[in-house]
Amino acid sequence: MAVKVKNLSKNYGKKKVLNNISFEAKKGEVLGIIGKSGAGKSTLIRILRGTDKEYSGEIEICGRTDNFREITAIHLQRNFALWAEPSIYNIIRKLYAIRNNSDESLPMEDEWEEYEKTAIEILKLVGLEHKKDAFSNILSGGEKQRLILGRQIAKIYEKGEGVLLLDEPATMSCPASKQILLDVLKNINEKLNITMVITSHLPEIHEYLCDRCILLEDGDIKMDGEPKEVINEFLKDMDEPYAKKTTPNDKDIISVNNVSKRYFVVHGGETLNMKDISFNVKEGEILSIIGPSGTGKSVLLRLLGGVEFPDAGNIVVDGIDLNDYGWERVNLRRRMGIMHQEFSLTHYLPVEDMLKYRLGIKGEKAVANAKLKSQELGISPKVVDAIYQLIDLPEQEMKNKLGKLGISEDIVKMLFPAVVDEFHPKDVLRALDLDENILKKTPLELSGGEKVRVALALQLITKPKILLLDEPFGDLDPITLRDVSNYLKKINDEFGTTMVLISHHIQLIKEISDRTILIDEGKIIMDGKPEEVCNTFIERSNSKFLRRNFY
Repeated sequence: MAVKVKNLSKNYGKKKVLNNISFEAKKGEVLGIIGKSGAGKSTLIRILRGTDKEYSGEIEICGRTDNFREITAIHLQRNFALWAEPSIYNIIRKLYAIRNNSDESLPMEDEWEEYEKTAIEILKLVGLEHKKDAFSNILSGGEKQRLILGRQIAKIYEKGEGVLLLDEPATMSCPASKQILLDVLKNINEKLNITMVITSHLPEIHEYLCDRCILLEDGDIKMDGEPKEVINEFLKDMDEPYAKKTTPNDKDIISVNNVSKRYFVVHGGETLNMKDISFNVKEGEILSIIGPSGTGKSVLLRLLGGVEFPDAGNIVVDGIDLNDYGWERVNLRRRMGIMHQEFSLTHYLPVEDMLKYRLGIKGEKAVANAKLKSQELGISPKVVDAIYQLIDLPEQEMKNKLGKLGISEDIVKMLFPAVVDEFHPKDVLRALDLDENILKKTPLELSGGEKVRVALALQLITKPKILLLDEPFGDLDPITLRDVSNYLKKINDEFGTTMVLISHHIQLIKEISDRTILIDEGKIIMDGKPEEVCNTFIERSNSKFLRRNFY
C-alpha cells in the first residue's frame, strides 16, 4: 500500500477535527476525499504532507513513518509562487534543488543539457512543453497552476515513487482550465503510476478522476466506496432549490455603454482587450456573467463598482454616471456591496466587530459625518469620493492605494466613522448557516467555507440595493452553496436587490440567474436564458467533466 492510515485523530483545542479514522490507498490509486467545509479534509492533507505533526495514530507513506515531505508532493489551489523566468527554468531550478539538496540555483553550463532534457519531459506531462520559453508572469492562471504542478511532481519523477496530494485543485478555474488540469492529472497518474489523494468540494471532479472516494463528516469516515455511490450519499441531504417568486421590473438600474478596457504587461504584450461592451441590468434582476479565465469578467465587475474606469464608454448606475465624482456617487456607493474574489478579513477582529464596522461605515450617519468633517478639513467632495471608493477594495489593495495617495487610514476613519445604532445579525447568520458563536471568533479560527460565508455576511448586513459578486464562492461545498444560492434568491425576492454575479460554478449560475451573459475574446458572445447560455459555454469549453448533472 502506498498510504496506510490507522486510528488517526486530531484536535484543535477541544474540537475534534479527525476522529480515529483509518484507510489505505494502493500504489497508482486516485483516492478522493469529499465532505462539507470544516469536515477535516485540508487537515488530513496537511498531516499526510508532514506539515502538521500534532496528531495521534499511525501513518505510513511508501514504507516511511516519518519525514513525509521527502516522499509526497502537494498542489494547492491558491499557490502562485514562481520564478519570473522562462517556464523551463522554474522546473530546472526545482530539479537542481532536489538533486543537490540545496537552494533553487541554475546548474552550470556543462550540466545544462541533462537538466533541460528532464525538465522538458516534466513540462510534457503537464501539457506545457509549448510554453517552455514563456516567462511565468505572462502565463494564464491555469497555465501557472500546471507549471506549479510540474514543480511539485519533479521530486516524485526523480525518485520514481511518491504520493501526490491535491487540496481543492482547480476549484477557482473556469471550466476549460479545469478540464485541462484534470486531463493533465489523469496523464500523470497513468504515465508515472503515482498515487493521488485529492480533496475537493466538487462531485464532478471526484467522478471524473477518482478510483475511490471517502466521505468525511465531522471528522469521521461516513462512507468509503465507488465515487458515484459516495457522491450520492454526500448530496442526499441537500436542500431543494428555492423558486424565486419575483421577476425583474422594466427599469434599467445599470447601463453599460460601449465600454472598452485594455491591459498590457511590459515585455508580455496585451493581456486584455475588452471592446465596445454594452448591456443593461434591470432593477431587481440577478444577472450572471460567465466566460473563460482572462477574458475580463473581474475587470468588468470592478468597472461596475466604480473602482476602475473604462478607457472608453461610460457606465450609469441608478441614474449616476460613475465617471462623475461627488456626493451623489458617495451616496450611491453606500447602497452598493462588492465582494471580490480575493476578499480579505481583518485577521485580529472578531466577526461581530467586522459586521458592526461594515454596517456603520455604509450608514447614513457615516456619510453625513463625512460632509461635516470634509468641510472642516478643506477636503473637496471629489477627494472624499475617491477615499470612500477604496473601502470597497480588498484590504491590502486599499492600504496600497492609500499609501500611494499619501493618505493615512486615520483620515478614512475620521471621515467615515462606523456609527451603529442597531445591530441585528441573526437573520443573516441563520441564512448562511453560521452559528451565533461565530460572532466572537476571529478569521484565524474559521474554516475556509466559514470565511467565505462571513465575507458574504459583511455585504448582506447592510441590505444593499445593488450587490456585485466576483467569484467569491469557490471554497464552498455544494450543500452550503445551495444554501447560499437559496438565501440570495430570497433576499432578491424580499428586498428587490439587484445582483451581478461572476462564478465558474455552472450549476449555481443556472439556479440563481434571471439572465446570463457569455463573454469571450473581449466581446459578448451570447445574452439570454441561463440554461442555454451555460450549455453553450460548456460546449465551447469542451468540459467533459461537467456533462453529468449531480444536482
